Amino acid sequence: MNPQMIKLLGLSALTAGILAAASGARADDIKAPSFTAEPCCNLCPAAHDAKNYTTRYQQNFTTLVQAQGDWLFRTQEDLRTEFNTTPAGYKRLQQLHDAFKAKGVELVLVYQPTRGLVNRNKLNPQEKAAFDYEKALTNYKSMLGRFAQMGYVVPDLSPLTNENLPETLPAHDFYFRGDQHWTPYGAQRTAKVVAEKVKQIPAFADIPKREFETKKSGRMGKTGTLHNMAGQLCGTSYAIQYMDQFTTEPKGEAGDGDLFSDSGNPQITLVGTSHSGKNYNFAGFLEEAIGADILNVAFPGGGFEGAMIQYLGSEEFQKNPPKILIWEFSPLYRLDQETIYRQMMALLDNNGCEGKPALMSSKTALKPGKNELMVNSKNMDLRNGSHQVDIRFADTSVKTLQATLWYMNGRHEDIKIEKPDTSDTDGRFAFQLRTDEDWASQNLLAVEVQGPEAGKEPLQIEAKVCKRNASPQAGQQTAQIGQ
Repeated sequence: MNPQMIKLLGLSALTAGILAAASGARADDIKAPSFTAEPCCNLCPAAHDAKNYTTRYQQNFTTLVQAQGDWLFRTQEDLRTEFNTTPAGYKRLQQLHDAFKAKGVELVLVYQPTRGLVNRNKLNPQEKAAFDYEKALTNYKSMLGRFAQMGYVVPDLSPLTNENLPETLPAHDFYFRGDQHWTPYGAQRTAKVVAEKVKQIPAFADIPKREFETKKSGRMGKTGTLHNMAGQLCGTSYAIQYMDQFTTEPKGEAGDGDLFSDSGNPQITLVGTSHSGKNYNFAGFLEEAIGADILNVAFPGGGFEGAMIQYLGSEEFQKNPPKILIWEFSPLYRLDQETIYRQMMALLDNNGCEGKPALMSSKTALKPGKNELMVNSKNMDLRNGSHQVDIRFADTSVKTLQATLWYMNGRHEDIKIEKPDTSDTDGRFAFQLRTDEDWASQNLLAVEVQGPEAGKEPLQIEAKVCKRNASPQAGQQTAQIGQ
């Protein structure tokens, strides 16, 4: 007999035996199997105690909140109800807008809604009841209005909040379950809203148009930052969340790497955080929805200011500023960080001291310890309100500047500027002298710079102090906004 036939007969006999046994038993004797399961990945008590979030990085997650399934939220960031900054922050934001406007650049602010505003329906009932969604939404929309009042172009992303997707579409959530980044679908929905606002800008009419199309290009696995933090505190682990990935290309073109084709250099630039990185295709979705080329200079790990400062100091911006600059960032960043504005304003003031007469200068090799770099021995008028500093290290990998600025009356300021590890730095640090409070009238005496660590080779450095072109009073008239 054929071996295959023997195998089939054997299976048939086994099946017949099972059926016979089943027919001999009463139906009410057959019981469904029972299982017991423990809830997965509930947060441990340590995750609810703010004292356990000790490092600067960990404090970005204070404190984790357990939600449905393996959704996690952060109390301070995701469930915030306040969206605001200080009077000094509003003043600086106004000055920044005015400086871009003077260069003919329209600045579009993409101020992301929080995970709490968008995905509050993922919270457990008790936490959902405790989160004042209406207050948060009102204050978020109010902040959008304040940006617009200053003259920024501000897409209204509030319609994207309170997302309530059917359970059949979990992959289409706006945010990841255990990570602060938006999903590609969240990036896509945001891009459509932003695009409609961009198209209303008068300067957009003269920008070369181009058709784009977006296609799925694969899958990405996201190990969430919130999940990782829970793992550090509780020793738990979470499943990787997989999500569709997308790429956007010019429609009907042969993808030959000719990025700009006949449309010339892009006249729209995107700066921002890791949300604007390649993984989420935000720039691509913008190109498709806007219908124009976009230069994406965002990079991961740059935070609120990293990509912006790097771009403002670039030859690309200084020689070919865009007509429209889209700046994406989230509410977790403080908007009153004075040192950040001092850098941006210096670069917007015709590129720091580049091409300007140097009132004080020095070119030397820094040794370990403090180095006196420049001294105002001629008692020149170097008041803070009208001067700025431009320092360049020959070693372009230098990402930290520590300096002390001394003044004629004996006061001093310690300043530390750190550039992101992920940035392609040029060893340059340009910044305006301090003007907040009563600092504008201080007259600069000397500049000291911290040298390399003991035992390291001397660092070659060049430094200048020059006059600003812009009036120190710019933006003063609107300083009262938000007070």
